Amino acid sequence: MTSSADLAHRLGIPSGPLFFPVTPYGPDGSVDLGVYRAHIRQGLDAGAAAVFACCGTGEFHALTPEEFEDCVRAAVAETAGRVPVVAGAGYGTALAVRYARLAAAAGADGLLALPPYLVVAGQQGLLRHYREVAAATPLPVIVYQRDNAVFTPETVVELARTEGIIGLKDGLGDLDLMQRTVSAVRTEVPGDFLYFNGLPTAEQTQLAYRAIGVPLYSSAVFCFAPEVALAFHRALVEDDRATADRLLDGFYRPFVELRARGRGYAVSLVKAGVRLRGLDVGEVRPPLHEPDEDHVKQLAEIIERGYALLEEAR
Repeated sequence: MTSSADLAHRLGIPSGPLFFPVTPYGPDGSVDLGVYRAHIRQGLDAGAAAVFACCGTGEFHALTPEEFEDCVRAAVAETAGRVPVVAGAGYGTALAVRYARLAAAAGADGLLALPPYLVVAGQQGLLRHYREVAAATPLPVIVYQRDNAVFTPETVVELARTEGIIGLKDGLGDLDLMQRTVSAVRTEVPGDFLYFNGLPTAEQTQLAYRAIGVPLYSSAVFCFAPEVALAFHRALVEDDRATADRLLDGFYRPFVELRARGRGYAVSLVKAGVRLRGLDVGEVRPPLHEPDEDHVKQLAEIIERGYALLEEAR
């Protein structure tokens, strides 16, 4: 079992993007574990630094507990220890604990604790929820801030003091709040608490996040354009602003603007991108819907432009 310190160390010095694979479905709508393993294998071969299985991009909300465990187990088997596997866990406290235990049984190295289902809770309730999840599993926990789970800096300080909680992933995008949070934890709980930019297409905002002390980010683009995602990651690490700006202007901004044209496109457009690159991962499950045909055509053009930018730079 991976310790909190071990996972924090492995995630804190990533050699490449953090990979959030989609979950493939076959023609009958069931999870296709063979394609799933092929998808993960492609990501590993491309240079993924970690696999975040069955999280937002992986349609956690649409999976049964049995499908979830099967997918996490497949991800663990395919990675074979090469990189950490972090699994999603969510809903109310009892179900989040159940998913956490399923992930541990499947061999995951850690958990991404998603927001509780539906309810808008106060800080005391949120803190109790995540502490109970952390106490119920030996797996290190990263807490995901977004939607109905938004924390004050004081609450994040308490999360950072909680045994087993090693980091915060931000999907809110309030840089002022994040700066105050980073400052408060740095002051009150010295150590290696991790921060992740978890906004959709996080590359678009990562220059700003790095400036406030958030060096890690999720990359959905890595699912379908890994070379582009790797080039951007390398530009950040090497402080190559010219390359970062070229990819932001020519690839990421157009993709983000297209993604904003449909609800649920943060998942369904990514899945369409994976299909465009030759791996049949099927469609999204309801309540998500497939992108418009014209939007898929525009996505193909954006992907082509991204790879053309890489060729121009050689």
